[in-house]
Amino acid sequence: MFSTEQLVLVAQGLAIAMVIFGAVTTIAFIAKWGFRYRMVGVTSFTGVLAGGALGLSLALYQRPMIPNAQAFVRVYDRSAGQLVITVNPKMTPEQLEATLKQAAIDLSSPGRSSADGMITVRARVLVHTEPGLTQPLYVGAAVRSLDSKRTDVENIQVQIDAETLSKAAAQIS
Repeated sequence: MFSTEQLVLVAQGLAIAMVIFGAVTTIAFIAKWGFRYRMVGVTSFTGVLAGGALGLSLALYQRPMIPNAQAFVRVYDRSAGQLVITVNPKMTPEQLEATLKQAAIDLSSPGRSSADGMITVRARVLVHTEPGLTQPLYVGAAVRSLDSKRTDVENIQVQIDAETLSKAAAQIS
């Protein structure tokens, strides 16, 4: 898969080629060359390709990948400022921190809004305390501003309840 920077370079190259083909087309019309109408098609098609490459460079945004982040599942989301994800109870606190940061990056979008301008991602695990009874335990949360860039990982505030996480891991084992 191409990166955003590569697609921008391809779009620039195609735009330059379109300008060159446009100049050749203009010369072909002035000199009344026989292939002048073909050059109109070549110039137009090169413009369409340049526009497509530019559009792809804008649309294919690659999110930053946080090292050590584990898989998570979104279980509650009202497209506002609160989200809940479920994680593996056997995670270490370091893995949970990375996972919460990854979820805060992945699940924040331009369409979200909240009264305070922040998004809160809470992580929970499910513990079966006895047969037929399941208890959700919240083990951490990440808070970030909806106004910050998606690549701004340093400004994500993470709080981890290591005691609850270890309690959940002990009950699973």
